Amino acid sequence: MITLNEVRSNPNFQLMIDRACDYLTARGYTEHGMRHVTYVARTTAFILAELGFDARTVELGAIAGYLHDIGNMHNRKYHGVTGANLVFVELREMGMDLAEICEITTAIANHEEEIGKAVTPITAALIIADKSDAHRTRVNRIISDNEPGLNIHDRVNLAITDSKVSVDAHTRTITLDIMFDQSSCQIMDYFEIYLNRMNMCKEAAAMLGCRFRLVINGQELLGQLGHHPHPKKARA
Repeated sequence: MITLNEVRSNPNFQLMIDRACDYLTARGYTEHGMRHVTYVARTTAFILAELGFDARTVELGAIAGYLHDIGNMHNRKYHGVTGANLVFVELREMGMDLAEICEITTAIANHEEEIGKAVTPITAALIIADKSDAHRTRVNRIISDNEPGLNIHDRVNLAITDSKVSVDAHTRTITLDIMFDQSSCQIMDYFEIYLNRMNMCKEAAAMLGCRFRLVINGQELLGQLGHHPHPKKARA
């Protein structure tokens, strides 16, 4: 079986992750390189493990998280679908089982809020992991005296001093806990860019049989995110 360590050691994947990050950096996006994909891989695996999924599903989730943004090396638009195709070919070359490749590429192709849907447990965990990665360390640019100011994505990420995903398997809750510095940015700015992503996390948590909680500065703000879908039973 192909492992996460083998995927991480593959020089082709390393190159594609770097090129995807370079492309997005050139376009002014937040960091999407090794720091981000490592976080997403680890958090995807954590969610699945805490909810009792088997070890192989957990590892496939980690692989999907590590490879999910490769499609950005071509274009931001529909990068999930592009990335799934690139990953499919490379994993076949590595000799991975086809059924496992399908699990990974389905998750990758469905992690974008524009076209994605939490159709499998791995997909759901990947969505939550990816959308939860908002933090000041993701800002690529440093403001200078000559700059008119940072864009809203940079301002919001700079305002997030800490963020953590936790899972309570007993109460079936997944919580994103954020500490937000409001001295230069307002919480409503966070919702301006993250509302659709948080709603996607709610649907993903429901697919896992869980409730999604968004907590900012100690206050639960789930009520601002609209109707909570009826939870489905997770398949462990």
